[in-house]
Amino acid sequence: MSSSRDHSEYPIRTALLGFCIPAMEALHAHNHSFVAVVPEEFTAYMEEHKIPYISWDFGRLNEQSERLAMMLTERGVKVAVPLYEETVEWAGALNGRFRDDPRLFTRYLLFRDKAMMKRRAQMHGIRVGVFEEADNKEDVNRFFKRVNTALTKIEGDVEDPIHLKPLNAAGSMGHKMIRTLADIETLTEKNFPCLLETHLNGQEFSCEVFVHNKKIRFLNITEYIHLGYSNFVPASPTLEKRRKVIKQAVQDLIDAFDIEYGMIHPEFFITPDNKINFGEVAARVPGGHIFELIKKAHGFDPFMGFVLCADPETTEAQLKKFFPKESAADEYAGCLMVYPKQSIITRAKMPSELLVHPYYEKHNLFVPTNPKVAEREAYGNHYGTIYFKGNDPETMRKLLLEYEEVSFYESPERKAEGDNSTW
Repeated sequence: MSSSRDHSEYPIRTALLGFCIPAMEALHAHNHSFVAVVPEEFTAYMEEHKIPYISWDFGRLNEQSERLAMMLTERGVKVAVPLYEETVEWAGALNGRFRDDPRLFTRYLLFRDKAMMKRRAQMHGIRVGVFEEADNKEDVNRFFKRVNTALTKIEGDVEDPIHLKPLNAAGSMGHKMIRTLADIETLTEKNFPCLLETHLNGQEFSCEVFVHNKKIRFLNITEYIHLGYSNFVPASPTLEKRRKVIKQAVQDLIDAFDIEYGMIHPEFFITPDNKINFGEVAARVPGGHIFELIKKAHGFDPFMGFVLCADPETTEAQLKKFFPKESAADEYAGCLMVYPKQSIITRAKMPSELLVHPYYEKHNLFVPTNPKVAEREAYGNHYGTIYFKGNDPETMRKLLLEYEEVSFYESPERKAEGDNSTW
């Protein structure tokens, strides 16, 4: 069942798909009215804070989108903004109805199928790795052997790895690297169907691209130290000086996927000779706290930027007023996502020398109620984040690398005798 409440005047032009407090706060701060489409479990929060909402089960088949579109149209909604992976195809279906463009839905579906996504890119001449879909371990075995045969590997050579990814999972959820035939034997039915692809060489980075009328309105480059662990914004001068070739790769992607409005979050690999390989692309808010870092470094709220770019009726004047120059940032904002290195933990701790470092901002490490560490699922269940800000990218890089190796949690067998660290 679905329900709705409205505590504001009509009409509301924008629908936020998914429960996201920072997104709602951003629109409220800019006096931009909205209705949030949220799962049932968040309705109490919406009622308490008098936020206009519709409760909705995003697990339903998209045939239900007509009903949701009608409910939103009654509010005056013309734009649906996807905040999470599970809402991307819903945004496509809704915006297709709002704009009377049924092809929008099929284009959004490309963002939810990694194999189709790569096939579309390849058809438009964008560099991608070799890839195949797989339904079982035999398919993986065959692909692994073919790749290494093509690379003329002989007995005794270290075999080249391949990557296994679910076809429609968000980001790196379910991502496995297959290095040996023995790794294949550990796979189970839940790993299939999947995408198999060759390992891409080069420096990995992401872009957060705000697009309006098929034009790039703001392009942030996020430098990964280690994907899923640490990153900072904007990119260091070494990567930033390659902005021209990166921007062209992004524009090629916009043209290939026929992206008109909103934002995309592509990941690329760039080699020392400036060859760019396409990894994948999403059409929703990126993970890794990147939006928080963009706000700190560039001085604008990316949630509001996303909403402005998603609306075809946003004017050129509004866009120029909202987005700063891409080169205007004079400080770097970084973060380290913390995962316990032990299986059982009792408390969190912060090294005293880190707390007094001039680049240290804050942390939100938490004391878990269950001492047993949850099995890691991609990069989404870290136990807290440490934030940094400073004006030297190399200092930022060294800090992130150094503290990736630090255990911020204690296990029962370790005594804190003489420990001068601070929680």
